[in-house]
Amino acid sequence: MSDLLHGLNSPQLAAVTLPPQHALILAGAGSGKTRVLTTRIAWLISTGQASPQTILAVTFTNKAAKEMLARLSAMLPINVRGMWIGTFHGLCNRMLRAHYRDAGLPQLFQILDSADQLAAVKRLLKSLNVDDEKFPPRELCWFINAQKEAGLRPAAVEAWDDWTKRRVELYEAYEAQCQREGVVDFAELLLRCYELLERNEPLRRHYQERFRHILVDEFQDTNKLQYRWLKMLAGENAALFCVGDDDQSIYAFRGADVGNMRDFEREFRVTNLIRLEQNYRSHGNILDAANAIIQNNPARLGKNLWTEAGAGEPIRVHESYSDGDEARFIVEEVKALANDGHARAEIALLYRSNAQSRALEHALFNAGLPYRVYGGLRFFERAEIKHALAYLRLIANADDDTAFARVVNFPARGIGARTLEQLADAAKAHGGSLHAAIPLVAGAGGAKLAAFAALVVRLREAASLPLPELVEHVLDLSGLREHYRNEKEGQERLANLDELVNAAAGFVAEAGTVGEEGELSGDLAAFLAHAALEAGEHQAGEGDDALQLMTVHSAKGLEFNIVFICGLEEGLFPHENSLNEDKGLEEERRLMYVAVTRARQRLYLCHAQTRMLHGQTRYNLPSRFIDEVPSGLLKFLTARAGRGGYASTVPPAPSFAAAPRRREESGWRIGQNVMHAKFGLGVIVNAEGGGADARVQINFGANGVKWLALSVAKLEPV
Repeated sequence: MSDLLHGLNSPQLAAVTLPPQHALILAGAGSGKTRVLTTRIAWLISTGQASPQTILAVTFTNKAAKEMLARLSAMLPINVRGMWIGTFHGLCNRMLRAHYRDAGLPQLFQILDSADQLAAVKRLLKSLNVDDEKFPPRELCWFINAQKEAGLRPAAVEAWDDWTKRRVELYEAYEAQCQREGVVDFAELLLRCYELLERNEPLRRHYQERFRHILVDEFQDTNKLQYRWLKMLAGENAALFCVGDDDQSIYAFRGADVGNMRDFEREFRVTNLIRLEQNYRSHGNILDAANAIIQNNPARLGKNLWTEAGAGEPIRVHESYSDGDEARFIVEEVKALANDGHARAEIALLYRSNAQSRALEHALFNAGLPYRVYGGLRFFERAEIKHALAYLRLIANADDDTAFARVVNFPARGIGARTLEQLADAAKAHGGSLHAAIPLVAGAGGAKLAAFAALVVRLREAASLPLPELVEHVLDLSGLREHYRNEKEGQERLANLDELVNAAAGFVAEAGTVGEEGELSGDLAAFLAHAALEAGEHQAGEGDDALQLMTVHSAKGLEFNIVFICGLEEGLFPHENSLNEDKGLEEERRLMYVAVTRARQRLYLCHAQTRMLHGQTRYNLPSRFIDEVPSGLLKFLTARAGRGGYASTVPPAPSFAAAPRRREESGWRIGQNVMHAKFGLGVIVNAEGGGADARVQINFGANGVKWLALSVAKLEPV
C-alpha cells in the first residue's frame, strides 16, 4: 500500500484516500489528475472497499481510457480488461449491446459517425424533396444533435415558427429512418441509454446496485444529458468522485456546461472539495501569467497554480506589422531554437481560428521547416477505409442505407443517378431499405443493382471467417484493391487498406474475451463499433521531428516545451463573436488559460497590427489578455534595425509636444501628431518607403508602437 501511495503530494493523497462519499476534485492544469483517478481506483480495490465489478469510470477519450487501464494493470495483480472504464459513448454502446431488445434496437445495430450522419441526413432531404439551401444538411445535423443532447425527442421540442416546426418534422423523419435502418448516431447512444434506464426500473436498479463507485474525468466538459445519466446511475447509494477544472471548460459550443460542477456541489451536498494546485508541468512565470488572466473571470470555484520548478524565463511578447511578418518572426525564432538543440516536435504554434494557419504554413513551407497540422484526417476517416468499412457494415446489416449508398457504385459499376433515384423511390413507397427494394427496379439498371446484391450475398457468406481474413476477403472481392492499384497515386491508399487488416488482427488480439453481460455480439460488430467510436478522436500523426500546428481547442490535454500563441488581437482572440454572447468572453479567457498552460519552459505571445482574414485586411488592437498579464513577467521583443534577430525593449513613452520635424516623401513628417480611429492619438517616430509602399511608425502610447501602411491606414493630422 505504501508503494501505491508513494510520491503523492498532500492534496493528492487526501483525494485518493477519501471515504466513499461524493467528492469534487478541482484539478488544475498539470496537477496529476490522471494519477489521482487511477490511484483512487487501485486504492479502493486494494483496501477491499470495492471490487473491480463495482467501479464505473468515465473519460472523454478512448486514449485516456486505455491509459487508465494500462496504469491500473501495472498497479494491481488482477485482469482489468472487464472493468467498465471508457467514454460516455463507449459505455452507453456497451450497455445498449447487452440490452438491445429492451432498447428497441437490432442486435447488430451500427453506429453512424459524423460523416455517416451527414450522409444520412442528405439522403433524407433528397427523399423528401427538401430544399437543402433552406435546410442545410450540416446545420440540420447540429440541430438534431443539440436536441438529443438536451434530452429532447421531436415531440418535446418547442417550435415557435414555421421554420423550426419544419426542422422538428425533419428530426422526426430522421429518427424514423435510423430506426428502420438499424443505426444510431453518437448523440443517440447516450439518449437511448438514458431513456432505457429511466423507463426500465429493474434494469436501473441493477446498475445502481452494481456500480457503487462512479469516477468521472474532465467533469467540466459534461453536457446536461451526460450529467443526468450520471445522476441516474448514481441513485442514492453510489459515491460520485468527479475530477475537473472549471477554468478549462472550453467546449460550450459542443454543449458542455461548466455549471454542472456547481450543480453537483449543491445537489449532492458535496463536503469533500479538494484543490490540486501544485503544477508539475510549467515554470513559475507561466503559471503566474495563467493565474493573473483567469482571475478576471467571475464565479470561479477558485484555485491558484504553483510549482517548485522555479520562475523560469520571462514571457516573450512580439508585435509584428502583419500576419506575414508574424509568421516570418516565428520561422526565424524556430530556426534559432532548433540550432540551440530544441526538438521541433516540442514546439507548438497555437491559434484561435483554423484560418490563421495559412500564413504560418506558407512561411514554414518556404523556409523548408517540417510541420504537422494536428487534427488532420485520421485513419478511420480516410475515404478508402470508410469504403471498406461500408462493405463490412453491409455484411453485418444489409439494410444499412448509409453504407449501401456509399459503395453501391464504388468501385464504379455503371449504376447511374437515375437508377439510384428509382431505387430510392421504390424503397420509400414500400417502407423498406434500399437493399430490400432492389427487386422492384426493372431494366438494365435493375440488373446492375441485382449484381451488386449478389456481391453482398457472397460477402455475407464469408462472415464466419476470422475477422482479419474476412477483411482481406472483402478488400479483394469488393474490387477496392484492384481499383486503387489502377489509380495514379493509389499506393498510399493500398497501404492504408493493408493497415486495416492489421488493425483487425490487432483488435482481435487485444479484445480477448470479455465474458460478461457487456460483451459485444461477435468480432465484426465489435470491430465496427470500435472503428466508429475511434473515428471522432484527435490522434497525433506519426513522422519526423516536426513543428506542431493546431487550434487552442485541439491543444487541450497536450503540453510542449515551447509554445507560440499567435494572433493575440482583439476580435480574433478573444473572438469578436464572444463579445455578443452571454458569458462568451469568460469562455475565451478560459481558452487563453488553456493555451498558456500548454507551455512547460518558454511562452511567446504574438500579435500583429494588420492581418488578412477571409479576404480582408484587419487592423486590430493587442488582445486584452496580454494586458491582463503583470508587466513584470513580460519581455518585449522588437526587430534589430539592420541586423538579424530580436532584442528586448519597452516601448518609449510618446511625446505629443512640438518637436523638430522632417518632411518625408509621403507628405507626413517625423514628429507629427496624428489621430487613428482605433489606436487614438499618436506621434510619427519613423517612416520608410514611398508611393503605395509607404508606411510610418507611430507611437500610440498605451496602445504601443505600430507600423501602418499609409495606403490603407486613415490617419488625420492633429
